[in-house]
Amino acid sequence: MPTQTMRAVRLHEHGGPEVLRYEEVPVPEAGPGEVLVRVHAVGVNPPDRYLRDGLTRVPGKAESTVGLPVIPGTDVSGVVAAVAADVDGLAVGDEVFGLLRFPGFDGSAYAEYVAAPASDLARKPAGIDHVRAAGAPMAGLTAWQFLIELGHDHPSPFQPAPHRPTALGTDTTVLVNGAAGGVGHFALQLAKWKGARVIAVASGAHHSFLRELGADQVIDYTRSRPEDLVRDVDLVVDTVGGPDSRRFLRTLKRGGSHFPVFPGDFDEDETAKLGVTVSITQVRSNGAQLAELGRLLDTGTVRVAIDSTFPLAEARAAHERASRGHVQGKIVLKVA
Repeated sequence: MPTQTMRAVRLHEHGGPEVLRYEEVPVPEAGPGEVLVRVHAVGVNPPDRYLRDGLTRVPGKAESTVGLPVIPGTDVSGVVAAVAADVDGLAVGDEVFGLLRFPGFDGSAYAEYVAAPASDLARKPAGIDHVRAAGAPMAGLTAWQFLIELGHDHPSPFQPAPHRPTALGTDTTVLVNGAAGGVGHFALQLAKWKGARVIAVASGAHHSFLRELGADQVIDYTRSRPEDLVRDVDLVVDTVGGPDSRRFLRTLKRGGSHFPVFPGDFDEDETAKLGVTVSITQVRSNGAQLAELGRLLDTGTVRVAIDSTFPLAEARAAHERASRGHVQGKIVLKVA
């Protein structure tokens, strides 16, 4: 019996967007604990580009498990096509979405079919389409695990202590840097859902969008430095992170917290003197949490903004769009 084939995007070498090849490969089989998903849409995330550029080991992993050629991608939305014998709760025909096998680079989502751990999946909210569902998992779970509930006890590769979200309520002020991006626009909406006052930092082109999402104050970082304008916030969520993230420490009140999504450069003596906490975590696949987020998506309490869509065959163009920056929401690949 001939092997069934599908179309997928693979890397045979590392490099720029031009190394993404659209080609024919075997359809995977669902192993124990897995379902086979007929993919309708795929979310494009920073780790996809890191893998393409040559990063093959995620923080916390002792060694790389990536061998070339490899299919990148972790975020999917689609329909269950087959179910392993040991899987309960999902059936052929169910619409699902999920963040697959993260942290790791073996999600293999840029394809017409993917074998997905059932525990990584949740039922797709009926109120949104596959494109928006595919844009939610990694960015939405990152915001959820930073702000709402960590949801696991795995050691952090970034700090010895477990990350603990800050309690959010009507007496809380949250500053979100990079608020228009994938994680940022989810963080803004989740903080508003909890009743917090939110200060959003982004370029001026995104300000009406951020007001629509509920931002109470919007700062254009191209005109003003937010650390010169803001004081006494309870929480900073910096979705940009990196070496400059420490500049936001001065915006916090004593007892406040700073959550950089990407590791920054912080001085323990400085944070102790200021009386603030810096904490970071690593997003992990979690179907149960995604189901909770899905209920907010279904009711419209939280929405997924789509920057742009591309056919799977044009993954290169999607990566080129991502590299230009100033993304509003998510970039998604549509699978025919």
